[in-house]
Amino acid sequence: MAEGYRLLSYRSEAGARAAVAIDEDLYDAAALTGQSGYATTLDLLADWPTAEKLLRAAAAAGPKAGVKPLGAVRRLAPVLYPSAIYCAGANYADHAAEMAAMSKSEPEPDPHTLGLGPWHFIKASRAIVGDGAVVTLPRYARNIDWEVELAAVIGRPARDVPLASALDHVAGYTIANDVSARDAGRRGPVKDASPFKWDWTSHKSFDGSCPLGPWIVPAGDIPDPQALGIKLWVNDVPKQDSNTGKMIFTLAEQIAHLSTRMTLHPGDLILTGTPAGVGAGRGEFLKAGDVVKLWIERIGTLTNRFA
Repeated sequence: MAEGYRLLSYRSEAGARAAVAIDEDLYDAAALTGQSGYATTLDLLADWPTAEKLLRAAAAAGPKAGVKPLGAVRRLAPVLYPSAIYCAGANYADHAAEMAAMSKSEPEPDPHTLGLGPWHFIKASRAIVGDGAVVTLPRYARNIDWEVELAAVIGRPARDVPLASALDHVAGYTIANDVSARDAGRRGPVKDASPFKWDWTSHKSFDGSCPLGPWIVPAGDIPDPQALGIKLWVNDVPKQDSNTGKMIFTLAEQIAHLSTRMTLHPGDLILTGTPAGVGAGRGEFLKAGDVVKLWIERIGTLTNRFA
């Protein structure tokens, strides 16, 4: 559990609202900061340098009026809905190796040695669901897989940023499950050599394919995003157990690279890749009734049931 505060979203009568958790107490973000414009998490992130100072001050000031128990509201994903979700592919060497073994091919060399930068695909922002949400398995696929990932939340616009200052653009961190329809990624009977073989939309962007949460831990409470334990269980059986220090491309490298292609905007998410232990490497896939629990050190736990 992080020190200070955590940023999340909850369902109110008026719709999604931004909230601040301080210990086990919950406050509406706009009421806590005295800024009526901070209705949603995206509103806060759009004004992040100022909002972060106000939130820090509020957390340090101690108990105040308007408090609710953390468990008294229906929590949503902490960010609804960003302009983009960028997902790093093959960013842990052990995961790249298990996927190569699955396809009976040799693992690719470290892309740094080939002069290559990080590689990302885009996930639909409406695929996001929160902690505790039930995810309906898509009817068009059977091989639905899990992938625990550290997700960075952008808090300042980033365009052509240098590596040394890339992390200055991060507002905070949360947990994501890059749920994947493995058997829908290739279009048959299209030839493997065809540029039209791949179907990334069906593979990665079906409804509910991006569980996110349970909250955002501010970047200031996680000094090094490359030193976090990361784990996943299916029905309490351990499947993934690694550390973010094993990424091929660090988060800073990913931000610097992406910002040479497009402007990263406040609220945008970067899913930084998953370690070994996915279902495809084991020949195991999710089925109705399965409960998937994800944990990242200093952030917490994200849990979803599949139906």
